[in-house]
Amino acid sequence: MKKILVFLSVLLIIACKEESKNYATLSGKITNKNSDSLTIYKGRKALKTLKVNTDGTFNDTLKVTPGVYSIYDGKNGAYIYLKNEIDLKISVDSENYDETLVFSGKGHENSTFLANKIKLESSLLDIDKMKLLDSVGLENEIASVEKEFYTFIDAAKGIDSTIIAESRKDVKPMLNYYKQDVKRNIEIMKALPKGAPSPLFIDYENIDGSKLSLSSLKGKYVYIDVWATWCGPCKAEIPSLKKIYKDYSDKNITFISVSIDDDKSHKGSWEKAKESWKTMVKAKELNWVQLFAPKGWNSQFVRDYKINGIPRFILIDTEGNIISPNAPRPSSPKLRELFSSLNI
Repeated sequence: MKKILVFLSVLLIIACKEESKNYATLSGKITNKNSDSLTIYKGRKALKTLKVNTDGTFNDTLKVTPGVYSIYDGKNGAYIYLKNEIDLKISVDSENYDETLVFSGKGHENSTFLANKIKLESSLLDIDKMKLLDSVGLENEIASVEKEFYTFIDAAKGIDSTIIAESRKDVKPMLNYYKQDVKRNIEIMKALPKGAPSPLFIDYENIDGSKLSLSSLKGKYVYIDVWATWCGPCKAEIPSLKKIYKDYSDKNITFISVSIDDDKSHKGSWEKAKESWKTMVKAKELNWVQLFAPKGWNSQFVRDYKINGIPRFILIDTEGNIISPNAPRPSSPKLRELFSSLNI
C-alpha cells in the first residue's frame, strides 16, 4: 500500500510539471477599440504585436522573463506585470480608459496594483491646484501626498517585492519633479502677474504668409498655445484644442498656436523647421491662427514669458493684459471653468 501511495505521489508531481506553462497568456476585450492591434513593450523595445478582432477581443501568448511590461493600442497604454504561467485578462473601454481598465485572471494582482498606483497619482497630484499655492503651501501639499503614497504602497498585499521596492524608490523623485515644475510656475506668476501688460510679439508669420502682431487683437481675449512639431505632449493636446476652438469659435476669443520649431531641432535648417511646421498644420487640420516664432526658443516673446518647456498656454484679456502666463491646458476641465468665470 505504501509503494502505491508513493507511486501516486510521483504521478501527481509529474502531472503538475506537465501542466505548468512556459508562457504567459493575454486575453480580453476592448470596447471602442482604437486599432486592430496591441503592442507589448519591455522598456522602449517592442516585443510582440497582438491582433485585436473586429469585436474588440484578443487572445495570445508570449514567453517572458518576470517583470513589468507595457501594453499600448496606439493611443492609450497601461503597465502590466508578466511572467510565464500568468493568465492575464484585460477589460477596458478606450473612450474612458483609466476609469474602466480592469485586470482579472491568474496573476492579475500585480497589474491591478500598477493601475491603481497610476489612478492614485492622478487623483493626488492636482497640478492646477498646486499652481495656486505659495511656497509653504506647496511644501505642505507635497509632504501630504508623499505620506499617502507610502501608505498605499505599504498596505499592498501579495505584490511582487521588486514592484514594491521600485514603487517606494520612485516616490521622492516623482514628487520632486512635480514640485520643481510648480515652483517654476510660482516664479513665473510673480514675474508675470495677473493684470500686468502682456509681452508682445510683432509681425509673426502666419501660415498663409501674412503677418500678425499681438497688439492688433485688442478687444478680444487671446489664448496662446506655444508648441513644436517634435513635442509629443504638445501634439497630445491637439484633439482637446480642436474641440475648445470649435466650441468657442463664435465667442469673443482668438486662439493662436505659436510654433517654436527651430534649426537645432531640424538638422540645422530653418527651412526644414518651417516646412515641418507647415506640413503638420495642414496634416492635422489646425484651422485657427498658426504662427511661426522667428527665432524659436530665442524669440523675444518666448523669452519674455520665461518659456523653458512646452506645451505652454497663455491667456490674455481684451485690454492686452495677462490673465494667466501659465493657463490650464485644453484637456483640463479647469480651462472651461476659467472661460466661464470670464463670461467668454
